[in-house]
Amino acid sequence: MLKSDDIRDRIKDIDDFLLKQYKDRKVEKKRDWRTYEQQLMNRIKGAIRNLEPLIDQSINIEIHRGPGRPPDLELKQRVIILLLKELLGESNRMMASMLGLFSLLSGIDVGYKTVERLYSNHDVEMAIHNLHILILREKGVKNIDACGDGTGYSLTIKKHYASETQIRKDKAKEYSGTKAFVYSFKLLDLKSKMYVAFGMSLKSEKEAFDRAMEMIKMIDVKIDSIRLDKYYSFTSYVDKFGEAKVYVIPRKNATVRGSWKWKDTMEDFVNNTFSYLGQYFRRNNSESGFSADKRMFGWAVGQKRDDRIDTALNCTGIWHNLMNLYSG
Repeated sequence: MLKSDDIRDRIKDIDDFLLKQYKDRKVEKKRDWRTYEQQLMNRIKGAIRNLEPLIDQSINIEIHRGPGRPPDLELKQRVIILLLKELLGESNRMMASMLGLFSLLSGIDVGYKTVERLYSNHDVEMAIHNLHILILREKGVKNIDACGDGTGYSLTIKKHYASETQIRKDKAKEYSGTKAFVYSFKLLDLKSKMYVAFGMSLKSEKEAFDRAMEMIKMIDVKIDSIRLDKYYSFTSYVDKFGEAKVYVIPRKNATVRGSWKWKDTMEDFVNNTFSYLGQYFRRNNSESGFSADKRMFGWAVGQKRDDRIDTALNCTGIWHNLMNLYSG
């Protein structure tokens, strides 16, 4: 019969020597940076090339508009401008100025306030959500082995989330007392490398996680297995995933107390440690995804309002998925 001491002894074994053995057995592939850059450019070109037909499907929604001035731009134009702005990483004002150049081809010429308001436009929000679901369907994402993790984006250039994490450790996942970071949690499909659900919060990674879990209920995707970091190593989190297999590393004071699902998870951890670690460390795909996103889109969010921050991060997720749509 599994005991709490068995879990704690195995954690000590991992800290002392098992983790080193596991890493020694693992063969690291050396990246060919020239090939990587070529593949990245092909992914960007493919994403742009296939964007328009997907947007055409995503805006196929019935809109009932009340009295007042009609929008300056069609819904399709609004969605394209918003996605291009996040891809280019420009400010609202600079993007509005650049549209003057784009207008030579498209006939679009609006002010920066119009661009800013796109982030809180409900029609655009619905179209972005529809676009996300269409991309997952196009890729055939249905039953997934997933990993989930959170990261932070700076709301001010004075503080960098990675540096703050080094200083505050796990406390960086909670509200710091100042509106310096936005927390983003994303569930990623290991096969397609696509984000399936995401959530954001200005308070904590936990709240961002809860919003991602709400989103997964709204789309037709079933999680078969999930990998989460030690922050979620509690029976309450493990139970949230129903019949899905959960891989977490328990905390040093972990016990067997909890649901039968928690007990089964801990028994697998103790009795099949190496294979369990092999599955758990596939969670690194989340960190790789965040790293690639921040290299491409930056580590800061330029919006200030909650709803506009959420839209900006959703657009980043859309571009990430578009670039994985026809790869692999």
